[in-house]
Order: sequence, then C-alpha cells, then structure tokens
Amino acid sequence: MKAIVYRNYGSPNVIECEEMAKPTPADKEVLIRVRAASVNALDWRFMRGKPFIARLAFGLRKPKMRPGADVAGYVEAVGRNVTQFKPGDQVFGVCRGAFAEYACAPEDRLALKPDKVSFEDAAALPVAATTALQGLRDRGQIQRGHKVLVDGASGGVGTFAVQIAKSFGA
Repeated sequence: MKAIVYRNYGSPNVIECEEMAKPTPADKEVLIRVRAASVNALDWRFMRGKPFIARLAFGLRKPKMRPGADVAGYVEAVGRNVTQFKPGDQVFGVCRGAFAEYACAPEDRLALKPDKVSFEDAAALPVAATTALQGLRDRGQIQRGHKVLVDGASGGVGTFAVQIAKSFGA
C-alpha cells in the first residue's frame, strides 16, 4: 500500500509517499480502506514537532508515527474482539496514519458513517468537532442562554463551535 510518511520534523518538504505493508488490526482494532482523510492543525504541529513537549510521546528526535488522524472509509477487516463493525461497513473517526490506502483504528474511535454524508465530509469532522465539543461542553460547561464568542469562527474548530453553541441554546 502507499502511505505518506515523514522521517524528520520540519516543513512540508519532509513528507514522502512510500510503499509499505498493509497493517493488520489488533484484537480491538478495525482495518479501514481509506476513502478520505483530512488535514488539520494537529497534523501540521506533529509534522513540525511542536510543541516540543509533544515529542516525548511522538518521538524526541524523529517522529515515531505516520501522519493523519481524521479518516473515513470502508471496514476491510476487524480484530477478533471487535463487536460494533463488520467488513463493508462505512465508518469515520480517528486513527493514526490516515494518509494511506489503509489504516487501523481502535473500535471505540470510530462510528458508522451516515448514508447521506460523503466520505470527504465525514473525514473533516472528528478532530475539529471533538475539540469544539470538549471545549464548549466539558471545559466551558455551556448552558442555554450563555453568550459565546468564537474567535476564529471560520476555521475548523470554530465552525463546529458556532453550531454546537447554537445547539445548546447559547
């Protein structure tokens, strides 16, 4: 399979497309045949190796993971302990290495893709929408009648923040 990789931190010039083996899902993982993946600020930061403290988890001198977090595609295979999905299901969610023809994701990081939502639209949701939801609901404890200012409402997280705030009655 083809996959986007980077062996050093830096500018977009460090990105390469390489041929590698198709991954095998672990017991609670799903193998996804990727139809769409989105690029977000998380990917850019990891490629640059910033913030520096994140390198403790993702590789101090060189990255230890492939880029791409947001994914949408078809379930190709499932690990032996997966109960929610079966081959052929259309899913979207978060994984590591989404910029490839195939990627594995934990079962609990995926959801069935609604039929009326395109793969491209579904792949644009997970990180940005989850970030907005966690910020408003969990950290901000948003309630009906609250006033919310979304600085950067035209960006990925901001677009979802406006819609989520409205759905909470703010």
